[in-house]
Amino acid sequence: MTPEEARRETEKHIKRVAELLEIVSGHLEERSLSHDASKLESPEAEMFADVTESLKGLTYGSEEYKAQLKEMLGIALKHHYENNRHHPEHFEKGVDDMNLVDLLEMFCDWRAATERHADGDIFKSIDHNTERFGLSEQLAQILRNSVALFE
Repeated sequence: MTPEEARRETEKHIKRVAELLEIVSGHLEERSLSHDASKLESPEAEMFADVTESLKGLTYGSEEYKAQLKEMLGIALKHHYENNRHHPEHFEKGVDDMNLVDLLEMFCDWRAATERHADGDIFKSIDHNTERFGLSEQLAQILRNSVALFE
């Protein structure tokens, strides 16, 4: 292969990677427009309106937080998880059934959720959810490494 042919092949590869990234970008744009839209409809809208303010003062993942969720949002959460694939609860095998776009939306959701709590901490959230969802240490570390992208 001549240097010119090699260059053309490399340029072709670069263009194809750009095309694939554009496909992913389109999926991300769709998610950005539809994220948690089910919270704006019944039965979620009414139930989340009642509990959102009270959850702000609770520590994410605490026993009190879990009790509030279970008591006040059981039906709404079931509906929410069924209609939003960025939650591991949406899938039979949890995170193992998710794709990269699901994972990225999930991570962004965790990051934004920590900002709604007085003592929110994305690193504590990653640690808590690593245990909760059985994430591998490798995936958990990738998520930790990604925090800096949002600062």
